[in-house]
Amino acid sequence: MKLKKNNKFIVAADGSAASGKTTGSKIISRKYGLKFLSSGLLYRYAGQQLLKYKPKNKIKFLKLKFKKLNYNKINKVNLHSSKISEYTSIIAKQKKIRNILKKFQQNFASKHKKVCIEGRDIGTVILPKADLKFFFICNLKIAAKRRFKELKKKNKFLKFKNVKKELQNRNLRDVLRKNSPLLKSPDAVIVDTGKDRNITMMINKMSKHMDRKILDKYGN
Repeated sequence: MKLKKNNKFIVAADGSAASGKTTGSKIISRKYGLKFLSSGLLYRYAGQQLLKYKPKNKIKFLKLKFKKLNYNKINKVNLHSSKISEYTSIIAKQKKIRNILKKFQQNFASKHKKVCIEGRDIGTVILPKADLKFFFICNLKIAAKRRFKELKKKNKFLKFKNVKKELQNRNLRDVLRKNSPLLKSPDAVIVDTGKDRNITMMINKMSKHMDRKILDKYGN
């Protein structure tokens, strides 16, 4: 099923850490011609900029940054240091900062029309009227193995138990967070990447729901 040039279609993808939501969202975006945005990268960029420039007024600084921001440029910045990760988890709790990024994400969806945004509050807060919502889940042990394999390339002394514990803590923080916690929207489709053991199975499942929704909205 193909989306036509003037069609509008919005996909929201949420889920826990290392659940496969970024991989699934990127592939489905390429397959259906959707503009992809990772809210996690936005928060990391906000954290990196605050650490770099140390502004006196963080809110005013970020409002200006995100008003002019070209999302494509974010991918060229190194945002995956442990220092940035730690600081990002702190600022992500702050409502005023979340509101700045919320506005950016909603404007992104409005501008591009055919969009997939992934994160932790997309289907519930950012795009509550999305045409299709996916909610990714994964067994903690399986998710930890994936993340461990990924991080082990950069740190050969890394221990699996530490990666697993950090994932568990991260997910708990996201669920218990006061502002925009990680929640499954009632109308979201669950994608269990612990059961869908390979990427092909995951994409096939997502594609079936995409095709059905596109057909319902625009016909053949």
